[in-house]
Amino acid sequence: MLAEKIKANPSLKKFAHWCLIPSNEYRPRLWVKLFLNPFKHKKGKGSTIHSRTRIDVLPFNNFELGDYSTIEDFSTINNGVGDVIIGKKSIVGIGNVIIGPVKIGDNVMLAQNIVVSGLNHGYEDINIPPKDQKVSTKPITISDNVWIGANCVITAGISIGKHSVIGAGSVVTKDIPEYVVAVGNPARIIKKYNSDTFTWDKIL
Repeated sequence: MLAEKIKANPSLKKFAHWCLIPSNEYRPRLWVKLFLNPFKHKKGKGSTIHSRTRIDVLPFNNFELGDYSTIEDFSTINNGVGDVIIGKKSIVGIGNVIIGPVKIGDNVMLAQNIVVSGLNHGYEDINIPPKDQKVSTKPITISDNVWIGANCVITAGISIGKHSVIGAGSVVTKDIPEYVVAVGNPARIIKKYNSDTFTWDKIL
């Protein structure tokens, strides 16, 4: 298979990378956007990507936008190191940054200026700048019906359970279960839905 031969040959891999992405940049070349991506990536019925977004998606990973979902202006979507999958009837608000691997469910609401990144850089070798060290990835999963408030950061490897709410300005560094409200830096749970009384009870 051609892709496997390219990956196995460092020189060929470097050349293929240059063909797809300009040197010292992280966005695809224009020909990739025009001639490769439309055949590789999936944009659902009634979905909208506003004109002032950076859709930095490449053909070697997946990008999917579900039916009737929206990506608003000034957002950046990057699948360079992992798939970005967005479900149905979800909204990516103004100024969001989503770097794969990330999976977002249906009916998810991301407010403004949120960073969701499954990418980290190494820093351990003090003789090499972190920007030049090997990257690592851990997938992020945001389940159905989640609401994430403005200016939040969702760190690599995190899962957020169904119908949970993350308060504005929170930094999520640990998994969040379903049907809770979490706030703060680091985010902690302050409310949980009680299925017996049908109320959102405070966590003391």
